Amino acid sequence: MGDASVQPRQAQPPRGARWGNKPRQRLGFAQRLTRQAGFPQQGTKPERIIQGQACPSACSQADGAPGSPLATEAMRVAGLLLAWALLRPAGTQQCHLASPGGVLRFTDTHAEIRVPALHRVPSSLDPLYGLVRRCLDLIQQNPLPTELLRAALNDPGSVRTSQVVQYELGYVVCAVVALLFTVAVPVAGMCFCYCRSRRQCGGRLRAHRRSLGCRRHCLLVSLSLTSLIILTSVVCAFVTSQRVKGQMEPGLVAVPATLRTLRQHIASVPQGVQMVVDQFEVPRQHIISDLGGLSRSVGVSIHAQLKAMTYMALADLQERAGDLQTSLHHLQILDKTVRALASARAELEPVLRERRQRVVALLDDPRCTSCASVLGRAQSLELGADYGKVPSVEKVLKAVAGLPRSDFAEMIRQGNGTFNSIPELAVERMAQVIQDLRDEMARITEKVQSIADGFPLHDYTRPVSEALVKAEDRSQPYLQEVERFERYRWITGTVLCSIILLILTCNVAGMVLGAYGLSKREDPSDYECRGEAGAKFLLVGVGLSFLFSWLLILLVFATFLVGGNIQTLVCRNWINQEIYKFIDTPGNLPPSMNLTHHLNLRRDSNLSATYRECKNGAGLWEVLQLNRSYDLDEHLKTPKYTADFQKRLGDFMAHLGDVRLLRSEGRQDLETFARSGMDEVDFGRFQEEMKNPVVQTSLPGLARSLEGLQKMQRNGTVAGRLAAEARALWEMQNSTVQSQEALVVKMGESVQFLSRLAPHLQERVKKTLATTASVEARLPVQAQQILRQEIGCFTRKELRYFAQYLNWVGQTLREDVASCQPLATALDNGRVILCDRIADPWNAFWFSLGCCTFFLIPNIIFAIRLTKHFRPIRNRLISTGSEETCPFHIPRVTALKL
Repeated sequence: MGDASVQPRQAQPPRGARWGNKPRQRLGFAQRLTRQAGFPQQGTKPERIIQGQACPSACSQADGAPGSPLATEAMRVAGLLLAWALLRPAGTQQCHLASPGGVLRFTDTHAEIRVPALHRVPSSLDPLYGLVRRCLDLIQQNPLPTELLRAALNDPGSVRTSQVVQYELGYVVCAVVALLFTVAVPVAGMCFCYCRSRRQCGGRLRAHRRSLGCRRHCLLVSLSLTSLIILTSVVCAFVTSQRVKGQMEPGLVAVPATLRTLRQHIASVPQGVQMVVDQFEVPRQHIISDLGGLSRSVGVSIHAQLKAMTYMALADLQERAGDLQTSLHHLQILDKTVRALASARAELEPVLRERRQRVVALLDDPRCTSCASVLGRAQSLELGADYGKVPSVEKVLKAVAGLPRSDFAEMIRQGNGTFNSIPELAVERMAQVIQDLRDEMARITEKVQSIADGFPLHDYTRPVSEALVKAEDRSQPYLQEVERFERYRWITGTVLCSIILLILTCNVAGMVLGAYGLSKREDPSDYECRGEAGAKFLLVGVGLSFLFSWLLILLVFATFLVGGNIQTLVCRNWINQEIYKFIDTPGNLPPSMNLTHHLNLRRDSNLSATYRECKNGAGLWEVLQLNRSYDLDEHLKTPKYTADFQKRLGDFMAHLGDVRLLRSEGRQDLETFARSGMDEVDFGRFQEEMKNPVVQTSLPGLARSLEGLQKMQRNGTVAGRLAAEARALWEMQNSTVQSQEALVVKMGESVQFLSRLAPHLQERVKKTLATTASVEARLPVQAQQILRQEIGCFTRKELRYFAQYLNWVGQTLREDVASCQPLATALDNGRVILCDRIADPWNAFWFSLGCCTFFLIPNIIFAIRLTKHFRPIRNRLISTGSEETCPFHIPRVTALKL
C-alpha cells in the first residue's frame, strides 16, 4: 500500500495562530493513533510497517483539521483502491515461470566406455588409391561368390578348383603374367650374359654414321624418362610401405582393444545403470532445498496478495477512529464557544448601550462642530450576531459522551501485527508436513533404486560377452602371424626398393659419365675412360635388374594377391552391405557361426537390421529382446514415484488468515458515533450567524472618526470628551469585541469540519464496518485459496524435476549406458582400419612396386643400347655423304672463264 497511499488532510492553524500568537502544537487523536499503530505520520516519509509494506497515511489528522478538497480527493482514491482490493479475486497470481536453475544438469557418467568412431582421413595419395581400386575392379568384376563361400564354410571338401579359378580368373591371368615375367626376365639375363661373354652384346659400334648422334640423344631421353618413372614409383612404394607399417601396428592393436572395450561396455552396463540411478541425488537435493523454503514462500505469497485489502481496511478503520475523536473534540469546542459568546454578548450589551447613549449625546451637543456626519453611525452602535439562536449540540455530546471506550490504536496495531505474522505462522503450521515430505523423499529414493535392482541384463549379455572373449582369444594367434608377415614384407620391400634405387643410381651415373666422356672425346675411335666407366655403370644396372627382377615380381604378386582379394572380396562387399546380406541369408553360415544365436538377437532380426538399429542408437533391450521381459517405460512413469508425495501436499490444510481487525467494543463505538445525531444538527445556522459581526458598527472606525472630530473642535471641553469616548471605544474593541471575534474564528473551524463530516458520517461508518467485516471474512478463504495455489505451483515444479530425471534415465539407458551403438561403431572402425588405413596403402604399395618392376624391361633395353654409344667405334667405314669419312677424295678440275 506504500505506492497507493492517500494524502492526509491538511491541518488548519489552531486557535490564535491567525492573530500572531504561537500556541503550543497539540497532537490530535488521529496523529496519536498513527504514531501508536506504527503508520507513517503526516509530513513524514511513509515508512514500511512489516514485511516492507507502507500503511496509507490518509487517516492522519491535525488537531482541529477540517476537511479540504485535497482530503476529499484522497478519500475518493482510497475508495477506488479499496474497491479494487475487495473485488480482485484472490489466488489469481500465476505460478512463477521456470528459471534457468529449474533445468537439472546431470553428470555424463558413462562416457568412458564409448568406442571412439574412426573416419577416413583425406590424404594426398587418395588419387593413387582411387586408381588402384579402379584397376582392381577391372581385374575382379565378379560379385560376392555366395555359393562358393557357402560351400567353403559348410563343407570345405566340396569346393572345386574350377569354381575358385572361375571366380579368381583375373588374378589367374595376372599370375600367368607374373610367372612369365619371373621366367622370361632371368632367362633373358642369362642369354645377355652369354652374349657378353662372346662379345656379341653391349660391345662397340662398328661404324660412325651421321644418325648416331640423333639415336644417342633419343636413347638418353628415353632412359631418363624411364628412370624418372621408376623413381616416382619407388618413392610411392617407399611412402605406402611405410604407411602400411605405421597403420598395421595400431590396427592390429585396435582389434583386441576394441573387443575388450565392447566386453567392458557389456559388463559395465549394470554399474552404469547404478550410476544413473545414483544421479537421483541431483533432483533430490533440489526438492529438499525447495522444501526448506516452501512454508515461508507460502506465507510471504499470502501476505503479498492480501496486504492491499488488509492495509486498506486498517487505514479506513484508522480514519474512522480519527473522525470519532476529532468530531468529539470539535463538538466540545463548538458547545463551549457558543456558551462563551452568549455570555460575552450579555455582558457587552449594557455597556455598549450606555456607550452609544453617551456618544450620541455628545454628538448632539451644539458646541460640537461638524459632528452631524458621525451621528448616524453612533446611533446604529448596537450588537450584531446572536448565538443564542443557533442549534444546541448538547444532545450529540451526550450521545458520544465516554467515547471511545476501546483503544483503537492498540486494536489496529494488533490486527496489523497478526496479519504481518502470517509468514512465521505458515512456517510453524507447515513444519510437520515438510518433515513428512522429507521422509517421503527417502522412500522415493528406495523406489528409484529398484530400477537398478530389477534391470535384467546379466542373462542376456552373458552370451555376447562370451562371444567377444572367444573372438579376442582366437584372434591373437592370427594377429601375431599377420604382424610377423608384415615385418617380413616391410623388410623385403625396403631391400628391393633400395636395390631399385641402386639401379637408378647406376643409370644416372652411367648417363652422366658417358655423356661427359663423349664431350671430351675428339676421335670416335679413341678410348676414353669416363665414357667406358659410364657404359659399365649402365651394364651394372642392367645386371642388377636381371638379377632381382624375379624377386620383385614375386613380392608384387604376393602382395597383389592378398591386397586385391581383401579389397574386392571384403572391402567392396563390406561397403555395399553384401557381406551382411550373405550372413543374414539362412544356411550360408554353419550353426557354429550363427551370430543371431550367439549374440542372443531377436528371432525376427538379422545382422543387417541389428547393425542399422545399433548405428541409429538402439538400446540393448531392443536388440537383445529385453523389452519383452522388462518394460522400461512402465518402470519410469512419474506417478509411480510421486503419488504419495502429491497426496501429502494435496491433503494439507492450514488456517493462516484468521485476523481480527475490529473487536466488538470498537464496532459499538463506531455505531454509537454514527447514531449520535450529528448529521441532524443544522450547521448552516451557525455559518449564517457567523456572517454577522459582533457589533453592527465598526468600533475602530467610529473611534477614528471621533479622533478626527476632536481636532476640529474649538471648544476644549467637547474636544476632551470626544477623545475620552474614542479611548473608551478602543478599549472595548481590544478587550471585549476582539476576544469574541477570536471565539467566532475558533467556532468557525469546528463548524467547517463538522459541517463537512456530518452529512457523510453514517455512510462512511457503515462502509468502514462493512469493509472490515468483509475483509475479516475473506482473509481466511482467500488465504486458503492462495495456499492451495502455492502448493499446486510447488507440486508442479517438483514434478518437473522428477519428470526431467526419469526422462534422462530413459534416454541414458537407451542411448548411452545400455546402447549397442558401440557394436556398430566397432564394425565401422574395423572397416576403416582394414580397408581405408591398411588395404589402400597396401594395394598402392604393390601397384607402385609393380610399375617399377615392369618399367625395368625398357630400362634394360635402353641401357644396353646406350652402352655402345659410350664406347669407341671399332671400324671407320667410308660414306659418300661426308668428307670426313672419305679421306682420299680427289677434287674435280674445272675450267676458268677469263
